[in-house]
Amino acid sequence: MYTTLISAAQLQALQTSGDPLMVFDCSFELMNPAAADALFAQGHITGALQAHLERNLSAHDPALAVNGGRHPLPTRESVAHWLGQLGLANTMQVVVYDRNKANYCGRLWWMLKWLGHDHVAVLDGGLQAWQAAGGAVDSELPPARPATSFLLKPALRELTLTSTLEKHLGRETQTLIDARAAARFRGEVEPLDPIAGHIPGALNRPFNENMNSDGFFKSPAQLKLEFETILAGRDPSSVVHHCGSGVSAIPNVLAMEIAGLGPTALYAGSWSEWCNTPGLPCAQG
Repeated sequence: MYTTLISAAQLQALQTSGDPLMVFDCSFELMNPAAADALFAQGHITGALQAHLERNLSAHDPALAVNGGRHPLPTRESVAHWLGQLGLANTMQVVVYDRNKANYCGRLWWMLKWLGHDHVAVLDGGLQAWQAAGGAVDSELPPARPATSFLLKPALRELTLTSTLEKHLGRETQTLIDARAAARFRGEVEPLDPIAGHIPGALNRPFNENMNSDGFFKSPAQLKLEFETILAGRDPSSVVHHCGSGVSAIPNVLAMEIAGLGPTALYAGSWSEWCNTPGLPCAQG
């Protein structure tokens, strides 16, 4: 069972073993959402299904959304129904990947944990590592699997809502880590949201700092050292991760788990929900 990362070689072995497996391509382009379909059609891991950030991993109907922001989470029930229609069973290993240094596939990794499914891992190095290892790629859709009843289980990861975040703002029981680029965090630029800046008291850890120059996650020891430096004595269990819309924060969540610092919480609404909620404080600098 793989629960954090899986290597290209390990995935190849899984495919050869014949064990129940489902692979998802989550590649996306934030400024060009239509590109996701073109990328998938161009080529993906043989047998992989597509998980589209806007269509499958977000809910833009308020009646089906759990939170606000630019990429609201769908309800657990609606995600479980979608996965069941694809044929995912609770006993299956899931592997997720993208072409974007785990910026988007982490979303599905976290969502499956949130549904109570622990057998899910991110392909370290993404599609690039898979191709470099000689993994099979094609442009065909895999045969449809019979639908299943994917059962919800108790959540394995914590979702923090705006009301809870506001209640604990400034307390030692809550440590906020913002995964956006430093210039956005400081409020010097803001390409997407109406207000520039960050949640007061938040620390900054850009998500891409978790990877080395080849696009692989850094070693557990290196990640632990870096996060402990940022936390400066704060309790890792108090951490709530966020970003602009709850997507690129996930590599930080995953990196802390790789580092052995334990599961941490996610504020999925993130800056896009916080800065659009009247009366909430915003900081710059």
